[in-house]
Amino acid sequence: MRNATLLAVLLLGTACGDSDESSADGTGAGSVTGTGASGPGGTGAGSTGSSGSTTSTGGGGVGGGGGDLLDQADLVYQGAFRVPAQSPGCSNFEVCSFAYGGGPIVFRPGHESLYMTGHVYNQQTAELAIPAVVNGSSLGALSTATFVQTFADLSDGNRENLLAGGQPIDNGAVLGGMLVVGDRLLVSSYGYYDASVSAVYTHFFANADFTTNGVGFGGLEIVGGPDVPQAGFVAGYMSAIPPEWQGQFGGTAITGLSTIPIISRTSLGPAAFVFDPADVGVTDPATATALVHYPIDHWTLGTYDSVNDYMNMSTSITGVVFVQGSRSVLFFGRHGETACYGEGTSNPALDGQPVPGGGGEVYCYDPADSSKGTHGYPYHHQVWAYDAEELLAVKNGSKAPWDAVPYAIWSFDLPFQTESRSLAGAAYDPATQRIFLSQRFGDGELPVVHVFQVAR
Repeated sequence: MRNATLLAVLLLGTACGDSDESSADGTGAGSVTGTGASGPGGTGAGSTGSSGSTTSTGGGGVGGGGGDLLDQADLVYQGAFRVPAQSPGCSNFEVCSFAYGGGPIVFRPGHESLYMTGHVYNQQTAELAIPAVVNGSSLGALSTATFVQTFADLSDGNRENLLAGGQPIDNGAVLGGMLVVGDRLLVSSYGYYDASVSAVYTHFFANADFTTNGVGFGGLEIVGGPDVPQAGFVAGYMSAIPPEWQGQFGGTAITGLSTIPIISRTSLGPAAFVFDPADVGVTDPATATALVHYPIDHWTLGTYDSVNDYMNMSTSITGVVFVQGSRSVLFFGRHGETACYGEGTSNPALDGQPVPGGGGEVYCYDPADSSKGTHGYPYHHQVWAYDAEELLAVKNGSKAPWDAVPYAIWSFDLPFQTESRSLAGAAYDPATQRIFLSQRFGDGELPVVHVFQVAR
């Protein structure tokens, strides 16, 4: 398979190899279920019961924007919708299809639409009108979104030019996140297998109305500064900071990147840095200040090969939402209940057995992923919930970024579930308090978008 490593990394969170994901197991059709877990390493950082109720250590009352801490019961499932397979007249599904894609995504305020990135090989982005959301038990009952703008390369061919001097990075690059900033889109890009830890550039601007006005690629820029260890900590998911918190945080948005291949160049758990998008392309770099991250010498949430509720080699975090009117910063992704590096197999009898001629490699039981790489089957969708007051304490210098921990985590299933439990991204509409999650392979090769309502 062409670019098989890229496909496995983006779709299943593994470091290398082919993917093998095609069937849904049907769990939880028409409903959402979930369970909670206690703090990392039994430290009492927070806990959730099976009902999703939450306790928190908080941030010590550092003078934040106020509001409550959200728990699982505060995110109420509304339903889902499908996406069109490809744009009209499409002749190459790797360019103009959502197959094997579905993220990153971002909500466009005032337009009732989502931007969504398509097939992983070409990373083209389109805008979709959000249809009626249906809480149904079958895909056939769901509405299908329609195109507002068909696919375009927002980077104008520059997505991989992340090295010093604008040189292309080895092994390619992918879009990590999007943020609507007025009539522009701020987009991040990261090298998906940056073994030399050489990436420098992280973000760029493009036109929000790219069909009418052209892509308007603004040039690759750096979001960084003394607090940012490397591009692999910031060149990913983004979220606006609610207005009531912007003054205290000293910026209008957060950006982060974590749990990607080459663990020495990324965060080993959720990462967030505050910055001001207005500085991107104006100051070099646009300064980002740490709120939470876990570098290679701080395994706060769990070691790479451990079995725990928070982080291991199978963890993948693909979106963040700072919920307006609350103290909650929610990271979305998937986590595995085991940890194994080797060749995936659907035969449980082979689990842990040596691969013939594999030079000491073993089989890992994983019916969701047959690749050689990291495995953690069975997987579940997961939320890592952080208290904004604790993140503010990090920003103000009274706590180290790696000492911040979630006040709660919870796992959940979605209708039309897949074995891989892979999410492509998260988006948020603060005006209606809706959270959108893009579920990879929810509709065969296509994603399904699920909608939650924040109940508070």
